[in-house]
Amino acid sequence: MAWSLAHAPGQKGRTALVTGASAGIGLETARALAARGAHVILACRSLERGRAAATRIGGSTEIVLLDLASLDSIHRAAAEVLDRHDRLDLLINNAGVMFPSYQRTEDGFEAHFGVNHLGHFALTGLLLKSMISVPDSRIVTVASLAHRAGFGGSDAARARADDGRRSVTAYGRSKLANLLFARELQHRLTTVGAPTTSLAVHPGLSPTRLWNGDPPALLRPAVAAGLQWLAQPAEQAALPSLRAAMDRDVPGGAYLGPSGLFGNRGKPGPASSSRASRSKGAQARLWALSEELSGVQYTYEPTTAEAPDDAVRPRTGRQG
Repeated sequence: MAWSLAHAPGQKGRTALVTGASAGIGLETARALAARGAHVILACRSLERGRAAATRIGGSTEIVLLDLASLDSIHRAAAEVLDRHDRLDLLINNAGVMFPSYQRTEDGFEAHFGVNHLGHFALTGLLLKSMISVPDSRIVTVASLAHRAGFGGSDAARARADDGRRSVTAYGRSKLANLLFARELQHRLTTVGAPTTSLAVHPGLSPTRLWNGDPPALLRPAVAAGLQWLAQPAEQAALPSLRAAMDRDVPGGAYLGPSGLFGNRGKPGPASSSRASRSKGAQARLWALSEELSGVQYTYEPTTAEAPDDAVRPRTGRQG
């Protein structure tokens, strides 16, 4: 039976954080969670847009300022969330950039890799201690069909390249990194027996603000045609994220996306991914690189009933 929001259980008593929640798929994800009773933290680059989104969403919300292109901002946002909340049930790593106006992040990383992957890697590591002892807590990372274009993988040189702003391959590498990260995180969570699960999703094709960047000229006709004929509205594109967050029958490590029209639209279900995204070696290498570049190291200790809050302590150190 196809999954829809009608199958979603109530979320009262749960706290969720959604990155990029001021517009598009992030806003629709936050709206659906709030409508089912969750308290939703809207993590946005602009407080003004965050407040406008909160008004549209309704329900129980709060706003935290988060710029995934800045490790300083990520540290501040995580500290603010941890100061306000003892536990976090859901983390939706949704925000992203595609063909942005800038070449590098504040910390000197290629923009796609720095925002789409490395920023979320750091944020997740800093927040994980608020999730590691929470039953059925879930981390959902939004990848893309474009992960198949991520040729060559990621390394230190590509992570700091200055030629990726309008590169489909650079965007694809960042989305491949999202998948590799989500799967390696699930492996590590399983190893320590944590109740937290990691899942990945892709939204298919949707005419969101993400397309407001500056794609290569040769790609623009295909983008226009695709958005006209293949895309689905943001509220439908949010369904894979919402199913991953709320459907307890979906196991950790799963990858979900639209089930129809070549994965571009349709009800959320299991999605296929590239061979590169399933490489255990690539997952481990990306993890080591991400720890080195972000300065956030995930340190695991066995979970215990007596001291659940000490299960994971991310060690943070800044590296240039």
